[in-house]
Amino acid sequence: MPLLAVPLLPPPPATPPYEDEAPAGQPWVTTIARSNVRAFGRVLGWIALVCAGTALFFAPPPWLDPVRYGLSLLVAFCYAAGLWFANAYTADLLNIRVGWSERPIRRLLLTVGASFGASVLVMAVVGELTSVLLMHRPLGYSLRHHFVPNAAFPLLTTVVVSLFMHSRSFLLAWREATVRAERLEKESAVARLDSLRRQVDPHFLFNSLNALTSLVEEEPQRAVRFIRQLSSVYRYVLESQSQELVPLSEELAFAEAYIFLQKTRLDEALRVEFDLPPAAEATTWHLPPLALQLLLENALKHNTAYQASPLHLRVTVDVAAATLTVRNTLRPRRLPASEASGRGLANLRARYAFLTPRPVAAGPVDEEFVVILPLLAL
Repeated sequence: MPLLAVPLLPPPPATPPYEDEAPAGQPWVTTIARSNVRAFGRVLGWIALVCAGTALFFAPPPWLDPVRYGLSLLVAFCYAAGLWFANAYTADLLNIRVGWSERPIRRLLLTVGASFGASVLVMAVVGELTSVLLMHRPLGYSLRHHFVPNAAFPLLTTVVVSLFMHSRSFLLAWREATVRAERLEKESAVARLDSLRRQVDPHFLFNSLNALTSLVEEEPQRAVRFIRQLSSVYRYVLESQSQELVPLSEELAFAEAYIFLQKTRLDEALRVEFDLPPAAEATTWHLPPLALQLLLENALKHNTAYQASPLHLRVTVDVAAATLTVRNTLRPRRLPASEASGRGLANLRARYAFLTPRPVAAGPVDEEFVVILPLLAL
């Protein structure tokens, strides 16, 4: 019974995973599963269509011998689908283990070897199943009789096509990474400029100098500390402008200095609690510079604080979950449209989007406003 040659379909290019957004009312996991099933079905449909057309050249037409045509179509479909998915899932596994950007030469060699090995395995398994089930040959017959000559050309073609597709994918990913890096640099520059502009804002400096004036007259020792903390705040703002990430320990030290200045001005109207890990653990995690200060400043700007009804702030670091959480009492106050633009949090989310797939979570929870920042490991 003549069987048709295997239609050589190029394996799908290795592309980075993207997050699908679930429609309102549908679970995210269910949406992802349905999307994957649809993509899987589309690939199988295209493979079946190509095999059905190719079978017309290598088997009797279906109207003359439908049984032999169906068997030829089945064998070709098994070969084509096996080669396609073997190369596709091999590429996905390599993307997890070895990226193109870290070791491109090693990744290239692994791609060639993995593609070749997966293709040989598929052709051997399908060939054996065809030999045993359809031709009633003993087990191992197809491997002992002309397997290498018959498989040499299809294997070579599969590897070449796979290399072409993965090379194209590598170049596209490289271009995308370059564009993302440029956008990240722009977002970081805008964020640094916004942070610097907020810190040197005349209102902030005016309030700080007013508080300092009263301290100099009443509490000289505390005034000295106030000046040192004010100096450290401005120094940190200037020094962190050129950095994409800073150690968590440095950001926490800066936040404590910033809170000291605000508490000096607001006194008992502001109550802050820090729940922090040991210093050694804080140095292993990083985050964008001035990210924590932005959240603290937003809490102070958007909520009322009175001596009789103080504003509560709580900063928590969860090492196990690699997150930093800022909670504040939700007492919103009216602000001018120019001050309530919401650009600060949106800009912070954009910066995080270029650094990690983990999102920044923010929103009201009961009577608090909660923001959760992912911590990054270098």
